[in-house]
Amino acid sequence: MSGSDEHGTAIEVEAIRQGITPFRLSTRNHRVIKRLLKAMNVNFSNYTRTENKVHIQFVRGFYNQIESNGYIYDRVLKLPYCEFDRRFLPDRFVEGECPYCHFPKARGDQCDNCSRVLDPTDLINPYCVICHRTPVIRESRHWFFDLPKLEGPLKEYVESNKNFPDNARNFSLSWLKEGLKPRSLTRDNRWGIPAPFKGAEGKTIYVWMEAVLGYVSATKEWTKKNGRPGLWKKFWLDPKSRNIHFIGKDNIPFHTIVFPGLLMASGDSYNLPWQVSSTEFFLFDGEKFSKSRGIGVWMDEALELESSEYWRYALMSLRPELKDTNFTLEEFERKVNTELNDVVGNFVHRTLSFIQTNFDGKVPEFDPLVESASIATINSYRKRVAKSLEDYRLKEGIENVVDLAREGNRYLNDREPWRKIKTDKHAAAQALGTAVQFLAAIGDLVYPFLPETSKKIRASISRRGIPDWSPSTLGFVKPGTRIRSLAPLFHKVSSKDLRDKLDRIRTRKPVEA
Repeated sequence: MSGSDEHGTAIEVEAIRQGITPFRLSTRNHRVIKRLLKAMNVNFSNYTRTENKVHIQFVRGFYNQIESNGYIYDRVLKLPYCEFDRRFLPDRFVEGECPYCHFPKARGDQCDNCSRVLDPTDLINPYCVICHRTPVIRESRHWFFDLPKLEGPLKEYVESNKNFPDNARNFSLSWLKEGLKPRSLTRDNRWGIPAPFKGAEGKTIYVWMEAVLGYVSATKEWTKKNGRPGLWKKFWLDPKSRNIHFIGKDNIPFHTIVFPGLLMASGDSYNLPWQVSSTEFFLFDGEKFSKSRGIGVWMDEALELESSEYWRYALMSLRPELKDTNFTLEEFERKVNTELNDVVGNFVHRTLSFIQTNFDGKVPEFDPLVESASIATINSYRKRVAKSLEDYRLKEGIENVVDLAREGNRYLNDREPWRKIKTDKHAAAQALGTAVQFLAAIGDLVYPFLPETSKKIRASISRRGIPDWSPSTLGFVKPGTRIRSLAPLFHKVSSKDLRDKLDRIRTRKPVEA
């Protein structure tokens, strides 16, 4: 379950700049995101959007429920107001000088330079981003989620959840140690879910406080589309169910504190996040990604540079699971050339081409009992990859697949079937029959990471569909199985050529701010 988080001031401000409605802008972006996810072979049971009836109705009903449970209160705030545009200026509607690092274009919710979280009234020399006039200060009533009331239960939840990675647990405990603060629930902007509270007419729910509820509403939407509207309760209320979240570390507190707190406040027996697989930061050439400064590679650009399989491999093999990772096109070149091409591609190509040339395109007769050590190695890698995925270690998982290909290459180098075929065809057959078992395992295990590569490898040994990972099958390829010809899986890349091509792409279509 996932979706486009489309409400809030960022979309509204950009829509005003483009002279279109926020709905039109977010709909356009949602379609682009879905197209790019499909092109990258990223599949969801339900990739939805927050501007949909199921989500809106669920959020409004949910907040009415926790208000009746005593977890919401209101108070008057003093906020910047633009007299020219006749509107309050929340979050992205106001910019000014950061009071900490003095960056001149800090936003009303955060400074992009020093990453400090800000309130609009913190800014020095603030101005309206629409008309660039200086705002005045006016009073406005707003609603808050009383998160401190849940500090005890949340502390117990975080401390007792042994599944959290260290960064999620430590970040959450740090928040709890400092003392939880009420969370702002409403904003004076027009693009969002209308706040359901009495007296909150004209206000919307703050985007961060409604987007996290999308995990539940997306499940409700999916089960409704599938004709089983009550099934969502099995996923969110049945204690046997587990919900697992994949996020970056800057989103940790919203998934380990705020979202669980909201679920607790409802009074219903929701399953709290069982695991939050939170990565460290991913840098580009040593800097934070920045669209406005052109730092990074965007998905549409990436797909023009190379196919999705290359990016899937590089990104998952560099996934910052334990520490911040620096991505460079030079590292992309190394990953593709020395691992994907030289290890995986080379092993698959040499195995299949040798069988095609010397055994009439069929797996030769061989005795697996003689190769018990090699078969045991293959099966051990099957277990390793499965364990990596069960532990949400995607980087470790794909590294194990590549290591299995290394074992396959090592096996062929030791057995030298290209020599044996001249003097002992039986020994060569034994080697190639075993090598195909390595190849089959690679085809099965690489499927979650590189689905197109998996399909090609499996098709070469006359297999179709999704691989069966059950222990009873073990993917054994029988002698006599027809081997189908397969073009080289990968080609080498050049970081210099990629940079030159990226420059040409951006000259043709500049990166938008």
